[in-house]
Amino acid sequence: MAALPNRGASALWVSLLTAASMATTLALGCATPFPALAALAAVHMRRRDGLALMLLAWAARQAIGFALLGYPRDGSTLAWGVGLGTAAAGSALAAHAALSALTYRSVAARLATAYAAGFTAFKAVILGWALILGGLHTAMAPDLLAEQFVRNGAILAGLYLLYRLFVAAGVPAPPRPVAA
Repeated sequence: MAALPNRGASALWVSLLTAASMATTLALGCATPFPALAALAAVHMRRRDGLALMLLAWAARQAIGFALLGYPRDGSTLAWGVGLGTAAAGSALAAHAALSALTYRSVAARLATAYAAGFTAFKAVILGWALILGGLHTAMAPDLLAEQFVRNGAILAGLYLLYRLFVAAGVPAPPRPVAA
């Protein structure tokens, strides 16, 4: 594949990962893997591109939910949509922040650190919204948290494999994050 300028490679990866998140949203009925996307973006993309990915994946999730999955069109659902958008952005910011203080070169260690930070931030923001909107018992149920952590971790592994396959096939890697 011909070399793309940084902007083109960034846009391509944001698009590819948004498409992957849309497939996950459809397959899982509404669960978009925001912490997994945040971790992958933190390791392989600039912070701005990672935020763009999260916001585009969030918008795609909302479109799928309302257009295809029959989300109710009420105030609570719309408010939770905003909550998920802020949680997605918070997840990306936390994943990037965690890596900025890290000196590990191992991709596995960087992905694990970014994932842990992204998942924790995502759930912390969801906790804040649950305190306002209700649903705290569901949002923070230990069995649900464990299931989501494992599911998002598995999705991260799949997304990383997809990333490696695309790069090996000649898709240009996105511009790397600037080291702190």
